[in-house]
Amino acid sequence: MALKRRVRASSALSLVGLVLGLVLLGAARADTPDRASAVVKDTTDRMLQVLQKRRAEIDARPQIIYGLVDEIVVPNFDFERITQYAMGRFWRQADAGQRQVLVEEFRRLLVRTYAKALLNYSGQAIRILPLRPSREGRILVQTEINQPGGPTVPIDYQMYLKESAWKVYDVVIDGVSLVANYRGSFAEEIRRGGIAGLIQALKTRNQAGNA
Repeated sequence: MALKRRVRASSALSLVGLVLGLVLLGAARADTPDRASAVVKDTTDRMLQVLQKRRAEIDARPQIIYGLVDEIVVPNFDFERITQYAMGRFWRQADAGQRQVLVEEFRRLLVRTYAKALLNYSGQAIRILPLRPSREGRILVQTEINQPGGPTVPIDYQMYLKESAWKVYDVVIDGVSLVANYRGSFAEEIRRGGIAGLIQALKTRNQAGNA
């Protein structure tokens, strides 16, 4: 129950802003920061064009959105690192099999959340901000989601180079870290039922989403 409440809270941070931001990120196959920024724009255009072109089909069969997320978004995230950071010190307590299950279940949870929220996209403008100096091999990509009649939502992406490709390992929405937000709920579940308890909580959440 604690995990469920915290997941709902994380979704409420800025569900539309989070998802729109996530779909910005494409696979940067060069190790320059400028390339990462350029890919953000290119992939944004591609994703939004697909949404517009297939809107009627997606409205009739919403499950199609999962395939779009898997194709365009998922390859650009390092879910193992995201899960490891969200687990914090408890990651060392999980064995290899548990780690594999944790990564997969957490990935499923995030993908489902992003995909469902993406269905609510209604033409919000996306602005990519100039890059700031960063440590070698890491970069912060900053964007803004401009919502008509509403506040601008800043979306920041922590990325690092993995085998010459830029991968996301954290998303910060309006100053709130995705990883830090889940770290608290994960720790609470682990204190209640151990690693196995967290795995079961994630599985239960995902099964409920499939129902």
